[in-house]
Amino acid sequence: MTATGADQEATGMTARRYWWWERRRSVVLDVGLALLSALECALEGVRFAGNAGLPVPLGVAFGVAAGSVLLVRRRWPIAVVLVSIAVTPAEMAFLMGIVSLYTLAASEVPRRITVVLAGMSLAGTLIVTYVRTQQDVANATDGDFDPGPWYVPVVSLFLSLGLTGPPVLFGLYIGARRRLMESLRERADSLERELSLLADRAEERAEWARTEERTRIAREMHDVVAHRVSLMVVHSAALQAVALKDPAKAVKNAALVGDMGRQALTELREMLGVLRSGDRAKPVNTAVPLASVGAAAAAAASSSAEAVEDGPCLAELDALVGQSRQAGMVVELTVEGDPVPYGARVEQTAYRVVQEALTNVHKHAAGAKTWVRLAHRGSEVAMQVENGPSDGGTADAGLPSGGNGLVGMRERVTALGGVFVSGPTDAGGFRVSAVLPARG
Repeated sequence: MTATGADQEATGMTARRYWWWERRRSVVLDVGLALLSALECALEGVRFAGNAGLPVPLGVAFGVAAGSVLLVRRRWPIAVVLVSIAVTPAEMAFLMGIVSLYTLAASEVPRRITVVLAGMSLAGTLIVTYVRTQQDVANATDGDFDPGPWYVPVVSLFLSLGLTGPPVLFGLYIGARRRLMESLRERADSLERELSLLADRAEERAEWARTEERTRIAREMHDVVAHRVSLMVVHSAALQAVALKDPAKAVKNAALVGDMGRQALTELREMLGVLRSGDRAKPVNTAVPLASVGAAAAAAASSSAEAVEDGPCLAELDALVGQSRQAGMVVELTVEGDPVPYGARVEQTAYRVVQEALTNVHKHAAGAKTWVRLAHRGSEVAMQVENGPSDGGTADAGLPSGGNGLVGMRERVTALGGVFVSGPTDAGGFRVSAVLPARG
């Protein structure tokens, strides 16, 4: 019946308190019990005053004071039990004795103290009951009634146990039940906190997945658009230069520009199609945070896997190099070793590295001779794109640069556990090298 820390947390810091009571109904209950106990003790105080030879008002006042102690049973249960034991010889405060023992057993008082006080209350009640029963038997004894020597002890023992045992046992049951409920409440709160933490972590993972997906899409868009548009700009410059001098070559360059534009549009359309299908895979119902977050991450992973499977591969390097040759670049392709099955991400990453390196040559080293080397080493694949110094006689195509090409290549390679190195050469050119594990 006493308030515990768990009860205080459940009521909240903003809940109104009434001294040591947590709720208003607890105040009403304790005040009512105290009034009943005071009334009982006042009536019993009249008899006590007559037996002790005291004035009746004094006996009534003593009874009211003793019975009113029940008001503080939640705050000081030990003190209330001691008072009930102290007034037991006066044959009063039976209600207070029962309620105080129940409160003591249900409270957080150590069990050894509860046992000692319950034993003291049992002993006091047994003594008073024995004396009172013996007096009643002596006053009511006549020649025909012989209760025997066992009657007074047995009756006294049963009465004492009936007044002491039930409230103690019921208080122990209520206390154990309350502690169990508090333990279950704490476990529920802990589980709720863990679920909230898991939801936050899942949301962070989903946000990370979305960020990674946006980064991947940005890299793909950069590779597709930058390479195709760079070739289109180079061909357009060549077309402008030979339009009047060589109409046949101009027509050829115009056809190449159209092919490049159509290829760029096709790749962009495929990429946007994958993104739209990933958006349709997202669930509409967002009532459950964990389910929606997991579905969002799964949709992002699904769209990423589809994009990887539909991406380019190493077998298309010849066509890629051929496009740069058609744009006027002098480029040589060398392949060493026997090809082995690589993962889709490995082949796509290797293709994109070569593609972006050739795009950088178009942007920054117009007219430079370029070497593309691909080496199959069984457990890994290596690629290198090196260009010589720019040909001063070749006009610069004026292609803009966002500075993200090398950063994107490095991110692609390191994400698969590979090694990426880039930098200028002693001959005045630039070299891009990458090594990827066969399975990424």
